[in-house]
Amino acid sequence: MQRCLAALGLATALAAAPLAAHAQAPSTMEQIKQSGVMRIGVAPGDPYYFKDPATGQWTGLGVLIAEEVAKDLGVKVQTVETTWGNAVAGLQAGQMDVMFILDATEERKKAADFTDEPLFWYAQGVLVRDGLSVKTWDDLDQSGTRVGVGLGTAPDRDLTKRLQNATIERFGNNDEAVAALFARRVDAIGFYTPVLAVAYSRIKKGEIVIPSPVVALSTSAGMRKQEDQAFKEYLDGEFRKLYESGRVQELYAQYLKGKGVEASSTPSLIKEQWAQ
Repeated sequence: MQRCLAALGLATALAAAPLAAHAQAPSTMEQIKQSGVMRIGVAPGDPYYFKDPATGQWTGLGVLIAEEVAKDLGVKVQTVETTWGNAVAGLQAGQMDVMFILDATEERKKAADFTDEPLFWYAQGVLVRDGLSVKTWDDLDQSGTRVGVGLGTAPDRDLTKRLQNATIERFGNNDEAVAALFARRVDAIGFYTPVLAVAYSRIKKGEIVIPSPVVALSTSAGMRKQEDQAFKEYLDGEFRKLYESGRVQELYAQYLKGKGVEASSTPSLIKEQWAQ
């Protein structure tokens, strides 16, 4: 009997060991402070993340924001390459601590935590060819007007429903759509405004417009789910400060300047400035 009890006690202890180890695992905030490093996910998507083919170094608005957040925390930034589709899985697996400019979709929120405060706002916009006047979606939705979008993207889904008269041309990537606009094979291309700013930097033609009614979206940052909310609360505070002070727009302008684009020629990341 005693042997049975002892064996049962050992089995119970062994079964509980993984749970105890999991419960004692450091939170994201604890891990960052202990290591002195904040690991951020990066994926190709200019102007958010861009890998210099010559140096292999990652730049972009997401990296600049990460450096700002890390500086206030007193730690360094380490980039971890991922894809937009695998970002949440990477957060779950502990491969990275956070990914900035990751939209909190309902599907993603099932598997990861996101900040409550928006990091910045962007809008569904269009880069229109010179000579085409567009102020509303109805102005764009005209028979004979050709609008380029990325195949299968959120703008593709939105414009397919919104534009009933215009012809929608779908392209495999952003570069193909930009080339089509440059060659005047389309009259406009539809993407989110920061992507359009980079597109404009490549051709230096046309005008970026946010047609009314405005389709506004906010972005934030994703992290693994955990009981300790210290890191999430810290990011909420940082995002509030970055947004309200206008610092996030300054970082955006800094990055665009390196692309040869004046931020004043493109819509701001601060929604309250869109009507100004």
